[in-house]
Amino acid sequence: MDEMLNNYLVKHLPKKEDWVNEIESQAKVDHVPIMDPVGINFLMQLIRLNKPDNILEIGTAIGYSALRMNEANPDARITTIERDEIRYGQAVENVKNQQKENMIEIIHGDALEELTKLVDEKRKYNCIFIDAAKGQYKKFFELSLPLLKENGIVISDNVLFRGYVLEPNFEHKRYKKMVEKIKEYNEWLVNHPGFITTILPIGDGIAISYKK
Repeated sequence: MDEMLNNYLVKHLPKKEDWVNEIESQAKVDHVPIMDPVGINFLMQLIRLNKPDNILEIGTAIGYSALRMNEANPDARITTIERDEIRYGQAVENVKNQQKENMIEIIHGDALEELTKLVDEKRKYNCIFIDAAKGQYKKFFELSLPLLKENGIVISDNVLFRGYVLEPNFEHKRYKKMVEKIKEYNEWLVNHPGFITTILPIGDGIAISYKK
């Protein structure tokens, strides 16, 4: 997104509470990637509009997006999965500090395994938010399908990955495979027969998939 336009949008976002600024500062100090201001506010607006009563998040990090989704809909019960032990501990602490333990359940484990357990438990969610290992997005989506209620939505973050998906011959050694995976995921997603998907150039790219 054009920097001037992004600055304009950020300037016109709703005022944040102090605890939000504190967690954002924590993420910056610890180099933890969280959603950018425009992206997280768009996600929150989706939550406000759809009012899902059960949300599944794949990729907790330090609990920032889970807490912001709770802020958007305090009545929603959120299940969130984090593999990294340090991030999991930080998320637990942040959720505890906001006294949201009764609304936000944090699971420590590999999402590829934990999603199967949730299916076995016959859990159901109106909204699934995918924001974890980019190379596993398709697997996360497929494993999540039995968990999604009819007319539910799946939101995938980072699907434009810094705009690299636009480059036809992207050769950056560190990100080449990841970009290829995201491109494949996007193509697969928009052609999925069970969903209607829109990809929006908000933040780092957000895909919204509506279950038919």
